[in-house]
Amino acid sequence: MNREERQSHGLRVLKEIDGDAGQKVIDSLADVSPELAHQVVAWAFGDIYARPGLAPRDRQLVTLGILTALGGAEPQLEVHINAALNVGLTAQEIVEALLHAAVYCGMPRALNATFVAKKVFAERDLLPVTA
Repeated sequence: MNREERQSHGLRVLKEIDGDAGQKVIDSLADVSPELAHQVVAWAFGDIYARPGLAPRDRQLVTLGILTALGGAEPQLEVHINAALNVGLTAQEIVEALLHAAVYCGMPRALNATFVAKKVFAERDLLPVTA
């Protein structure tokens, strides 16, 4: 695929997974780094997220774990928690994944991620989350 085809393919995948939140990220880069926006769309979504090796929900679980472990990625966590819900994960499964992350990356990072999840769940009228 050429550059334009990769961009178009990536935009389709981005919209399927992230919806409007992903497009907002891309739009926010337009005046500062349009090339980074292109790479997010074409490479991250068009090439990587579109690979057949993992289902979208599994990719989102991996992404949530990595962003939680990194720390300081709360804006990206917000986008990907929404994406996780978009691809079929439940609020309960997301909470369980973030609880599991506490064991491996620490309580402060799991707490920060859980508070981001709470914000997303409140916006989507998914609170309270029950076990």
